[in-house]
Amino acid sequence: MKKVGILFGMENTFPWAFIDKVNEKTGKKDIVAEPVLIDKVEQGVPTDYAVIFDRISQDVPFYRAYLKNAALNGSAVVNNPFWWSADEKFFNNCLAIKLGVPVPKTLLLPSKERPDDTSDQSFRNLAMPMDWQYMLERVGFPAYMKPHAGGGWKSVYKVENPDDLWAKHGETGQLVMLLQEEIVFTDYYRCYCIGGKYVHIMPYEPRNPHHLRYATQPKTQGEAHKKLMATITDYVLKLNQALGYDFNTVEFAVRDGIPYAIDFCNPAPDADINSVGQTNFEWVVENAANFAIEKAQSHKPGQNNCTWGTFVSGASAAPAAAEEKPKKVATKKSK
Repeated sequence: MKKVGILFGMENTFPWAFIDKVNEKTGKKDIVAEPVLIDKVEQGVPTDYAVIFDRISQDVPFYRAYLKNAALNGSAVVNNPFWWSADEKFFNNCLAIKLGVPVPKTLLLPSKERPDDTSDQSFRNLAMPMDWQYMLERVGFPAYMKPHAGGGWKSVYKVENPDDLWAKHGETGQLVMLLQEEIVFTDYYRCYCIGGKYVHIMPYEPRNPHHLRYATQPKTQGEAHKKLMATITDYVLKLNQALGYDFNTVEFAVRDGIPYAIDFCNPAPDADINSVGQTNFEWVVENAANFAIEKAQSHKPGQNNCTWGTFVSGASAAPAAAEEKPKKVATKKSK
């Protein structure tokens, strides 16, 4: 019997519906789903779970350490806790450019306050002052300033001009911030991606109150809408396959018919029925359950069962391939 566990906190609707759906599909014969229960964590000792869906470790460091040990010892953790620990929004934007996915013009800002246990000498490689004229002209105003890592719309600012930027940057403490071009959009979409292959595109209005953000309809219609949906689907798959996320959301703001990827680092995305609505909820529960069963069926005890994106797997394979390449040996021709 293989076990699928889900690790979660305050959310109630998705975890229990996910458990029920997996058990309904499997009949609890070879695969059973349940909430993860942790009574001890010992180094190098595997868990009882073939698959663990992680919905909470971003807020609980103890859980993140537990999941890394579980993954090391064979559990397929969704999402990969090693990559999730390393990933952040600025890198995602950089990777999107390499993949050919449009993103807003974005620059990285050093923290307003020095990190703890640092001094002026810690920043001797940082130009003082930085080239603010270039950065502000590159992004323009109004713009958005947000943390380079994290989520939940925390510490996100709209800045109208340089003085407004300096004032609001002064509130950010030790946070490393992004300064990002504003995309004045006609349409906005939030897209689930599960297993790097299941995509669900949802019209979304981030300017609405939270409970009404999915209560909107696309303005683009007809053939233009079909083309836009195909492009967005392609971008969602490219981003998630490169990043290696099994369960993520990607947000796009559409300007002049071009979808710009705005946010695509949501490895514990909102899946609550009260915010996403019944139809979207049913889709995410159904496809998360299907993917969990697939992962349990393909699980191999004691092996690395986590998903690694093409960015990581390609980079790790390149040196090995180079080493394996036969070397030409110079030989003297006989006379």
